Amino acid sequence: MKSNNQDFLSHYSLHEVPFTREIAVKNRFIQENQDKQIGYLQRAIEKRMSAALIAPAGMGKTMLLRTLVDRLPETRYRVHYVKVTSLSKRDFCQEIASIVGVKNAGNYPTLVRRVQERFSSSFDTDSLKSVLIIDEAHLMRVDVLGMLNILTNFDMDSRLVVSIILAGQPPLKQFLKQDALEDVSKRMAHFGTLKLLSPSELNEYITHRCRISGNHSSLFDQDALTAIHEIARGNLRATDYLCLKSLEMAHDNDKESVNANHVIEAREMLWP
Repeated sequence: MKSNNQDFLSHYSLHEVPFTREIAVKNRFIQENQDKQIGYLQRAIEKRMSAALIAPAGMGKTMLLRTLVDRLPETRYRVHYVKVTSLSKRDFCQEIASIVGVKNAGNYPTLVRRVQERFSSSFDTDSLKSVLIIDEAHLMRVDVLGMLNILTNFDMDSRLVVSIILAGQPPLKQFLKQDALEDVSKRMAHFGTLKLLSPSELNEYITHRCRISGNHSSLFDQDALTAIHEIARGNLRATDYLCLKSLEMAHDNDKESVNANHVIEAREMLWP
């Protein structure tokens, strides 16, 4: 397997396998809409306010969040990331407590208070603004989402101490429209979303991913690029899967570049 992988890289003049999730923030593909959303989220955080990022799976939410964190100076912000979301209120609060370094408490109200005290201490004593990023927030129970209203309420709701960034798929938007979550929704300073890649953006994206992996020539002909956009519809994750599998198909057929037939063959192997 190792020699096959080395042969694959050598065949396409690559120094690493392209189209994987292992990509550094500095090597990300720059998208105008994504950069706008990063700017809006960063602006909300600077004001110690909260925001939501809602988009279908595979649209680049995780890379956006990684970029956002990379732009927040460690000397000014203390960022905490939570992804375990399908929990009860107490268990979810315990997860947050563990992440922010709070010892377990005997009961739920005490645990909430200790988490709040940790956020206050970071701000008042250490001069660090706390940011709580909750990924896959669409999987949270409604009553747990409602708990966020309590976590952001300081001094009878007169102080802004912690920013919460909710990231999730479209069901999150519907949850936040419920009456029970009106207070949480109103605390969101921004609701952002992400767009699918256009055909021209997709071509640029594929060229970019090949380039940062070592190849500066065109590994996909125009018919292949058209087929990829028609199949993946501009979804980043689907595009990555399809491009890598198409390259493997072309390699197995000893071809120097990917054509539409390789893309169709890859689609059948990925999504039969």
